[in-house]
Amino acid sequence: MTLDEFKEYVKTRQPLDTDEIHRFMDEMSCEARRVTSALNAAYHTPDEVRGYLSELFGYTVPSTLRVFPPFYSDFGKNITVGEGVFINACCHFQDHGGVVLGDGCQIGHNVVFATLNHGLAPEKRKSTIPAPIVLGKNVWVGSNSTILPGVTIGDNAVVAAGAVVTRDVEAGSIVGGVPARFIKTIDE
Repeated sequence: MTLDEFKEYVKTRQPLDTDEIHRFMDEMSCEARRVTSALNAAYHTPDEVRGYLSELFGYTVPSTLRVFPPFYSDFGKNITVGEGVFINACCHFQDHGGVVLGDGCQIGHNVVFATLNHGLAPEKRKSTIPAPIVLGKNVWVGSNSTILPGVTIGDNAVVAAGAVVTRDVEAGSIVGGVPARFIKTIDE
């Protein structure tokens, strides 16, 4: 299986349940752990951090990307970041299903992006189902939040610290809580 084939397959949101897919995911996970271990093992300049992330993501990241390590990913090759994105320390990207961060996004400490879910029935729990997470422009995700599979967060929205986002968030709104609920619209 190639990376492009895998990315096309996960767009279908079908279970990741074949031996070929599992072997590919294991290979990619080993590579992601190798790169993130090197990134997280010592201090690196911002340019060096972007170099590691370019290797991890599989493309040259924008020069405006700022990330404070440690940074964790268990796949790495399905993350897309726009211009002017900031990711604070200890964030976890489970990006098999795809994570897109639009221009100007700000991600707080310890945020988790989880793009895989498991089957609910006991006999299906070893199977995972991918769904992408997409953040529009200028989204602010507060510390210790978790964004679950299939969620889209609209431009200029805010996710309060500690929220668990289980469904889409309207542009220009603030959500918070577990599960996250609408709090108010942002007054400009």
